[in-house]
Amino acid sequence: MSTGNLSVGLNRSIRPESITVLVSRAALLGLTLLFGAMTLFGSLPSLETQMVIYLVGMVALNLPHGGYEHFSNLRYRGLPFGSKYVLLYITAIAAFIALFLIVPLIALAIAFATAVAKGGHGDLRVMDAVVGSSHLQSRLQRSLAAFVRGGAVMIVPLYFFPDTYYMFSAYMLAMFDPGLSSALWASMETSRPLLAGLYAVAVLTHLGWGLVTAGVSSSWLADLGETSLLVGFFAIVPVVVSIGLYFPLWYSMRQSGRSAYVHRETADEDDGLPVPVVWGTFIVGAFATGIMAALLWTIAPNPLGNAGLLPGLVAFYTIFICIVALPHVVVGEWLDVDRGIWYVP
Repeated sequence: MSTGNLSVGLNRSIRPESITVLVSRAALLGLTLLFGAMTLFGSLPSLETQMVIYLVGMVALNLPHGGYEHFSNLRYRGLPFGSKYVLLYITAIAAFIALFLIVPLIALAIAFATAVAKGGHGDLRVMDAVVGSSHLQSRLQRSLAAFVRGGAVMIVPLYFFPDTYYMFSAYMLAMFDPGLSSALWASMETSRPLLAGLYAVAVLTHLGWGLVTAGVSSSWLADLGETSLLVGFFAIVPVVVSIGLYFPLWYSMRQSGRSAYVHRETADEDDGLPVPVVWGTFIVGAFATGIMAALLWTIAPNPLGNAGLLPGLVAFYTIFICIVALPHVVVGEWLDVDRGIWYVP
């Protein structure tokens, strides 16, 4: 290899998006090994400690990134589009809160499905931009890949940590109707083996289909490694910790890498909004988020889900972030066909 080619290869390997992907893999692998060892020696942290980790990861680390995704999507789009976008976003949030008040069990199922969609489709776009997705050559194949990536977040821990999963799901439902705990238990007992079996078949089909399509390509090998890592992470790390750290250390970090890639590929675009407007937007967004949380706290009959303060806050924040996540995916990506929060040129 010539010196010039070597220099190009090194420059590509140290690009920001490549670094974020490597760090996300190292973070989840390190946590998987750490908690695997803790489990083996019977030294897992207390549930209280796990809940603190969840709140720090989801509130302090992940929440700001969600606002940035919308901002980076809207800053080049103009006021008329942005106004319609925000209006539709607020309408979707109001409708989802109403659904929780009317049929909480169905709303909770939609909330969990939203987490699958967010993790899966978001990661799929990172594959397009950074990791490689040449082994995914049809819409059905891409949809299956998104289900496998996102399903690891909600289906794997349901199978391996059913008691904790049920406990916090019951707290979430109790925010709106404490009498639904028996119905929740029955639905989870029925769905748990069915979803686990479906997910296992989906993983094998996804990886096998990719192998048949592209052979042992670099993109397929990366997919094999990352899919295995995600399944192992959610099977070994306790569910409260795994979900609390997945979103900042995997989802947000990798989306930051995708954003760096997009910024470089679209360098000919102007800088968008002026800096004062940028800061003003973030401040307004922060206040709006706080107002939405306060509104949910006021509307929910039992905002702590009849639990103690710490588990109640975990349950409340989980419901809140799920309510915000539905328009995040539907409005921010699926309805915004021109660009979207996970835009890849």
